[in-house]
Amino acid sequence: MARIAGVDLPRNKRIEIALTYIYGIGLSRSKEILKKTNIDADIRCQNLNDQQIVSIREILESSYQIEGDLKRFESMSIKRLMEISTYRGRRHRLGLPLRGQRTRTNARTRRGGKKTVAGKKKAPRK
Repeated sequence: MARIAGVDLPRNKRIEIALTYIYGIGLSRSKEILKKTNIDADIRCQNLNDQQIVSIREILESSYQIEGDLKRFESMSIKRLMEISTYRGRRHRLGLPLRGQRTRTNARTRRGGKKTVAGKKKAPRK
């Protein structure tokens, strides 16, 4: 089993797809990496030799931010937005949608489950 960037790649999948298991690598970036290393995209992960694995690893380390580095960069960006109190930072802090979506309805993913508020009660008759 090939282990690249701390991720065990699935043995029986094509290398083009297996690379997408690494955080920060999608299908287009996977194809780009394979083109740089001159590895056929149809090779199964279990059929890679050590030299091919090393070449993929070298390109990933030199050219791309992946896994922990990328996650750290994203969290630092969000913290920076919150510290300088931008609109997006305040929305992150409140746990609300950031990009202009409506919140009166349909914001359940960011806001969590429904919290029922009691309705207005009628005054008792005399």
